[in-house]
Amino acid sequence: MKDTPKTEDVLKHIDDTFDIALGKLLELISIPSISSDPSGAEGIAQAAEWLKRELSSMELMANVVSTKGHPVVLGRSAMAPNGRKPRLLFYGHYDVQPIGDIGQWKHPPFEPAVIEEDGVHRFYGRGASDSKSQLWTFIEALRAWKTVHGEFPAEVIVLLEGEEECGSPSLPDFIEAHRNDLACDVAFICDAEMWSATQPAITTQLKGLVHERVTISAPNPDLHSGHFGAVAANPIRILSGILASLHDDAGRVAIDGFYDGVRVIPEAVRRQWRELSGQTELFGDVDLSGGVTEEGFSAIEAMWARPTVDINGVTGGNQGPGERSVLPGSATARLSFRLVAGQAPETIRRRFRSHIERLLPKGCRVEFEGHGGSSAVVLSQESPYLKAAARGLEKEWRTPVVLRGTGGAIPLVEQLSDALQTECVVIGFILPSDAIHAPDERYDSERLRRGARSWIRIFEDIQMQAQSQA
Repeated sequence: MKDTPKTEDVLKHIDDTFDIALGKLLELISIPSISSDPSGAEGIAQAAEWLKRELSSMELMANVVSTKGHPVVLGRSAMAPNGRKPRLLFYGHYDVQPIGDIGQWKHPPFEPAVIEEDGVHRFYGRGASDSKSQLWTFIEALRAWKTVHGEFPAEVIVLLEGEEECGSPSLPDFIEAHRNDLACDVAFICDAEMWSATQPAITTQLKGLVHERVTISAPNPDLHSGHFGAVAANPIRILSGILASLHDDAGRVAIDGFYDGVRVIPEAVRRQWRELSGQTELFGDVDLSGGVTEEGFSAIEAMWARPTVDINGVTGGNQGPGERSVLPGSATARLSFRLVAGQAPETIRRRFRSHIERLLPKGCRVEFEGHGGSSAVVLSQESPYLKAAARGLEKEWRTPVVLRGTGGAIPLVEQLSDALQTECVVIGFILPSDAIHAPDERYDSERLRRGARSWIRIFEDIQMQAQSQA
C-alpha cells in the first residue's frame, strides 16, 4: 500500500522541478504585457492566454474573461459537494509598468535570463518582481500539491488581473458581476514585500491612492519668449509655483482640510516601528539624501501612516533636442496622493482641485483628469488565516514574521473586503532592492523557490486547521 503523501514530498517536488518552473516564468516575463500603454494590448492578450493554458494544465477550469479594459484570467477548481473544504482565492496581476527610458536598462526588459552575481542567481526584466514572480509562487505551489496529492489543498479560485498597474479601473465591475464565482473564505493577495531577504512579512495596512492630471493653459498659444516672456502668462512658471505650494516648510501638505480625519499614530505603535527601523532592509540601496520627511515623524511613520502627495511628471513647452525659445501655451503635471485611514478619495480630489483653482491667475484656465481611487485599508491581525499564513512563513524561513504597513496601495483589497465581505491576507516575497517600476527590475531564483515552498507550508497549516474543526 502506497504511503500517504506528506508535506515534505510536495516540498521535494518543488525543489526537483524548480528549473522547469523557472524556465516557464522567464517565458512569461518575456511577454510585454504593459497595461497603461495602447502598444501593450497585444502583450496583454498573449499573457492572458498563456496563463489560461498554464492553469488549465493543472486541471483548473480557466477562462480569459473580458472587461471594459484588459481581461481577467479566472481559474477554479471543482467545488466540494459538501462545502466542508475552505475556499481560498489567490490574487496576482500579470500586467507590468512601461519600460521608461530604455537607455537606462543594462539588461533587456523582455529578454530575461538567469545571471549569477556575487553568488546570487538573478533574472532581470519588466515584471520580474512586480508581479509575475509573485503570482508564479502560488501557481507552482498549487501545481506541486495537486501533482503529489492528486487534489488541491482546498477549493481554489485563481484571479489574475491585467490592469493593476493602471489603477484597476475595470476590477470593481468585474467583482460585482462575478460575486458568486469569487465568494471565498479568504483572499490571499500576493503583491507585497518581505521584511528583508531572510525575514518574511505580512502587510496589515495599505494606503489608499488617488491619481490626478492637471493642465494649466494660458490665454494664448505658444509665443516667442523674446517678445512676450516679460509680460505674457507662462503656464510652466504658474504650474511650478502651484506645485511648490502643495507643501509647507515642515513637509506637511498645505491643502486646506487635507488632514481632516487622519488619526494619530498610537504611541505603542510608534515604539514598535522605531524598534523595526534599525533591523530592516526597507529602503534597500535607495539613498534618501535630499528627500523630505514630514517634520515630527520617522521615515517609516511617514511611509506607513501619514498621507502624502507626490509629483510624478511635468511636461510643457520645448521637449525636443534643439533650442526653441518658446513661451508655452500649456503645462501639465501628474500627481499621486497616498491616503491613510479617515481620508476619502473624492474628498481629497475635490480639495486638491479647489487649491489649484484658488491660485490660478486671471485669464488662465485649468483642466483636470482623474476619477475614482481607493481608500486606505487596515486588516485584522486576529484572522485565523493570517495566523496560519504567519505560522507557515515562519516554518519555511525559520524566523518570526513581521506584521508591517506599506506606502503602496492594492485596490483589490478594499474591493474584495467591501464587495465580498471576505478576509484578505496580503503577503509577498519582493524587496525594495528589486528595482520595482525602475530600470533593471529584477528578482532572484532562491526567493522564488522559497516563496513557492512557503505556500506549501501555509496549505498544510490551513488543512490541519480545517481538519481540527471538522
